[in-house]
Amino acid sequence: MGIKVCKFGGTSMADANAIRCVANIIKSDDERRYVVVSAPGKRYSADAKITDMLYACYAAVKESGDCTECFKSIRDRYMEIARDLKIDIDLAVLLDNVRDNINKSKTPDYAASCGEYLGAVIVAAYLGYTFVDAKDIIKFNDNGTFNEEYTNDIASKTLAGVERAVIPGFYGAMPKGLVKTFSRGGSDITGSIIARAVQADVYENWTDVSGFMTADPRIVHNPAPISELSYKELRELSYMGASVLHPESIFPVKYKGIPINIKNTFAPNDRGTFILKEVSETDRLVTGIAGKKGFSSILIEKSLMNTQIGFARRVLSILERYGVSFEHTPSGIDTYSVIVADSELVDGKLEKVMNDINKEIGPDHIEVFRNLSLIATVGHGMAYKPGTAGRLFGALSKANVNVRMIDQGSSELNIIVAVSNDDYERAIQSIYHEFISPIAQ
Repeated sequence: MGIKVCKFGGTSMADANAIRCVANIIKSDDERRYVVVSAPGKRYSADAKITDMLYACYAAVKESGDCTECFKSIRDRYMEIARDLKIDIDLAVLLDNVRDNINKSKTPDYAASCGEYLGAVIVAAYLGYTFVDAKDIIKFNDNGTFNEEYTNDIASKTLAGVERAVIPGFYGAMPKGLVKTFSRGGSDITGSIIARAVQADVYENWTDVSGFMTADPRIVHNPAPISELSYKELRELSYMGASVLHPESIFPVKYKGIPINIKNTFAPNDRGTFILKEVSETDRLVTGIAGKKGFSSILIEKSLMNTQIGFARRVLSILERYGVSFEHTPSGIDTYSVIVADSELVDGKLEKVMNDINKEIGPDHIEVFRNLSLIATVGHGMAYKPGTAGRLFGALSKANVNVRMIDQGSSELNIIVAVSNDDYERAIQSIYHEFISPIAQ
């Protein structure tokens, strides 16, 4: 018998009805032996995610020393789920312990982890599976970095003795037992870690969409689905805003070549998207288009820049000084630009960076261009294919979109352009209709 690891996201855990759907999916396939769950998400658009509510509890503790009042709505929601599912566990005592521990917590990580912890306890009880706490098998180093190999060893040994288990996602523990979380969406990473540890045949990631689309459906009407993605294509699309799966979740399964299948909890018969080491659709030119808004470009002009050894290093060291990461660094013979997310330039950092560049670099001219968007056109089929870039820029020109920056990696896996925020939607639509719409039809 094969092994499937299933991870269910927040919408799949939102209420008792959603959890019943989850249970039916798991029971429909005997190979689905290990289950990773997120914290309950929104039940409706105006609802709150449990994780956000737990962060609010920690904020209440920092402000007043007690989260009892804030925790009541969380308590009520879990009690309602347990009642509706008719689960025979003393959840009230467990919730009291969680609340008391949040009041004692030193970091927000413990509070945030409780959503997954409580959800996994409920699902394990409902299925009759073993509950395995993530803090016992997911390990971080003292500096907060993920301890990959130790985690794989301990998770493999622990789960080898458990036929069927439910594991909370998103968190683990540091050497002295302090709870540590991954970044938001980190339950995807937990699922991948477990898939590697049990040497799964497939890692199924269940969410509320039937896989990846070739473009954002909020921008392109009814975009074509993507049946297969390579690990590399996933990284590029996720980094540029396609948020179906956490981009770091591929690394554990990549070692073993374990495929990831993105599935829809509420349409379980849909094929979804398979994420593989190599894709079989070799004749596909463009796999997908993704992008995001909110960038600025710092343009530096200086005569004979190309003759100054270490010029780029000096500019980037100024960014590093203020903890500013950059996205791209296009350059010309006498020009050098740095593309930076606006979120990196808050709290006066932009002014400090500009001042230091003026003092230490002595540019002839320096200017900041705001309100930029980055758009990535991604696909293995683009590599070494003559005319691809010409078609892309031709499509943008027809749509009257001005390109502010162009960047293409050496692998030719993607072409990234920067455009004005005002042109963002129109640019994505024009690229989609040039490369994908004719195929979809």
